[in-house]
Parts: sequence; structure tokens; C-alpha cells
Amino acid sequence: MLKKSAIRRIIVSTLALIIVTILYFFPDNKPQISKTTTYINVNKTPIYLLNNDNYVIRTTIPTTSKETLTKVKELIKALTIGSKENEYIPAEFKAIIPKNTELLSCSLNDGLLKLNFSPNFLNVKKEDEEKLIESLVYTLTEIPEIKEIMLFVKDAKLTTLPQSKINLPNTLNRNFGINKVYDISNIKSLTKTTIYYIGKENDLTYYIPITKINNNENNKIEIIIDELKSSPIYETNLMSFLASSVELLNYEQLENQVSLSFNNDILNLAEGTLLEEVKYSIALSLKDTLNVTDVIFKVNDKIIATFKST
Repeated sequence: MLKKSAIRRIIVSTLALIIVTILYFFPDNKPQISKTTTYINVNKTPIYLLNNDNYVIRTTIPTTSKETLTKVKELIKALTIGSKENEYIPAEFKAIIPKNTELLSCSLNDGLLKLNFSPNFLNVKKEDEEKLIESLVYTLTEIPEIKEIMLFVKDAKLTTLPQSKINLPNTLNRNFGINKVYDISNIKSLTKTTIYYIGKENDLTYYIPITKINNNENNKIEIIIDELKSSPIYETNLMSFLASSVELLNYEQLENQVSLSFNNDILNLAEGTLLEEVKYSIALSLKDTLNVTDVIFKVNDKIIATFKST
């Protein structure tokens, strides 16, 4: 009897072990509830904000919108004081669209963006009216689909800034200029060139565009390189990393492209490469001034870097 009981226990234990093994290696075929993870695609998007010196500057913020008008609304919120999107703005900078401004409507047709704001849009100081327009125009025309902007305030077209009495063109684009500096001896043969200088706040590097309006009749490519080779003494907060010994040996301008050939002094001595700050200062200046999308940098006829506007 005892022997039969022991055999029975062995048989039960063996069967249990077999069942556990089967369940482990061959799980049931019942449908499993899968957990999915949604990933949000975040892009770095250019935006033009005010720095501590009250310049309109170029930096980037993270954005998630892909559709053009959705991105427009996202950027306008980021430019509006007191919006929750302000949390994406670096602490060193500030938004400029007045608090509680609402975008009543917007539309985009054939590259023309129409924006209709609430009356709060113009609640800025006299000296900031033009900066408000510059910030908005330069931010939104970074979007490739947007070529020009038309502004409305409560359905009325904005033609004149109410306090400064500055007249606005029918449509706004980057020809409007930014952080304008005038050095004019006569009103004939005026030249407008936008130069991107470098600014630094703590560990943050950004770009400060200055539109210079003067009577300089030199080629605009030469003007840009010459200006960046000699950072202006009277503005110590505007920097350029382009060495004074750099020589522009040759250049070629096509419809949407500029090719530049330099001597070796344009290269960083330590690494023999082109500094990002030098590349972007030159390329952004050419992009705004000549309306080109591609810039090619060469040394000894060898391409060392390229810039392509997105």
C-alpha cells in the first residue's frame, strides 16, 4: 500500500512538471493586449525674439507641428507674452507680441500669409512697434511655404504703425529689414545688406541680424565678408569669428546658390575645419541679402562645408 502511494505521488509530480513545461514553452493563443508608445516628432525651428540689449535675435525652439498653418499658430503663441508656449523660450530672451493678443484668423494662398489679430496686437511701446513687425515677419518667413505676409487688426489692414507712424508696405517680407542701422550720405543708390553677427549669453550662442542701409556700392557678397572680418568696434556685443586675415579669393552666384572660395585662414587652426559660427554668419547673411538657399564654402577649390536652407 505504501509502495502504491509513493508511485502515485511520483506520477502526479511528473505530470505537474510536464504541464508547467508545456505552458512555459507553448503559451495560450489568446489575443494579447499590446501597449503602444506614441512618439512626438520634435523639430528645432527658428524664431526671432528680443535679447537683453533689445535686439531682435535669431535662435531656435522645439516645435511639433508639421502642417504649415498649425506651425504658424504655434510660433505666434511662442512669440506672445504670457502664453504657455513661452516655456520653450530660452531664459535669456523674451517674447514681444503683447499679452492676451489673439490670432482671430489666418490663411495661406500662393505664398501669401494673411494674419488677423485682436486689437491687443498694437499694445506695445513706440520704440518696439517696428521690432514687433520684424520679429513676426522674420519668424514666419523662415517657413519655406511663406513668402510674404499681410497684417490685419480686427479685420482692418495694418498700413501704418499708430505710434511711430511708420508706413508698412502692402505685403511684408524680409526686405523690410531687421535691427536697421542707417549710414546715408545721399538718398540715391541706397544699398541694403543684412549681416548676421554672433551673440553669446552664458553657454548659449545665437545670431543677431543687422540690416545696414548705406551708399556702399560694392558687391553685396564682398560687403558681407568685409563686414564680418571687422566686428564693429562701436557695438562690442556684436561679434564675428571670421578672422581679419581671411581672403575671399573668388565667388560665383547662380539663381539660388552662392559658391565662395577662401584662403586657408577661414579654417579653424586647431582642427582645420570651418567653425559653425563662421558658416552660419556668412550663410544666413547671404540668404537674407541675396535670397539664395544654398551656400558652398571652398578652400583650394575643395568643398569644405555647405549650407542649405530648409
